[in-house]
Amino acid sequence: MTGRILITGCSSGIGLDAARRMQAIGWQVVATCRKPEDIAARKAEGMECHHLELSDPDSVAQVADQVLAGGPLDALVNNAAFALPGAVEDMPRGALSAIFEANLFGTHDLTVRLIPHFRENGGRIVNISSVLGLIGIRWRGPYVATKFALEGLTDVLRLEMAGTPVKVILIEPGPIASRIRVNAIPHFERWVNWQNSARAQEYRDTLLKRLYQPSGKDRFELPPSAVSDRIVHALTAARPRPRYYVTTPTWISGAARRLLPTRALDWFARHG
Repeated sequence: MTGRILITGCSSGIGLDAARRMQAIGWQVVATCRKPEDIAARKAEGMECHHLELSDPDSVAQVADQVLAGGPLDALVNNAAFALPGAVEDMPRGALSAIFEANLFGTHDLTVRLIPHFRENGGRIVNISSVLGLIGIRWRGPYVATKFALEGLTDVLRLEMAGTPVKVILIEPGPIASRIRVNAIPHFERWVNWQNSARAQEYRDTLLKRLYQPSGKDRFELPPSAVSDRIVHALTAARPRPRYYVTTPTWISGAARRLLPTRALDWFARHG
């Protein structure tokens, strides 16, 4: 199976690897990026590429119209998202609004604009979630919240699309080599007033070191190609799975979520 596919967030990491993989196996790739230099780079690789700001409804509408005007679309991979580290108690309302606009509301907006086309012609919707859509950990509250929400919305959409030619799939990566930590720094600096936080010393001892002085590769970290492998299966299998785990921590967290009582799960999240 090959066709035409829209993948969001193709500047680096999972989105870029997925775009290159799908192109390599014969798909016509429509990519989205935010920076002009990344758009130019994808076009130089032979991809159709559009500027997309998920937090801007006009941008989402324009991209949906442009993509559908370009010909039949067979699949959508919702990958674009950003992280906003910090303690929940230090997150102002605007911070949560900003991350939900990009990670959930814009993704939902783009999806529902394309569903009528998929209903008529068939299609697959792949939402890239996270191990943090299964279990929350400290300092990741806003990102966790958007991924929990994406998981719930995707599960319901899958139920509602039963009996239609639209298949809806979740992919849940754990630690993957990407720029998500580096890309999170501007959002942290914009929104989190950590110096005046009741947790200021904790920030100095933990989060700031991890954010600005990475200690190296996570022992369970896999390359983005591990996610691309699951994307390929989700898009080409006759009966794709409803969800795909990627990396050992996701498998462990999925089992822990199902089996552990809340207090034990909390201990696991703090120490795991």
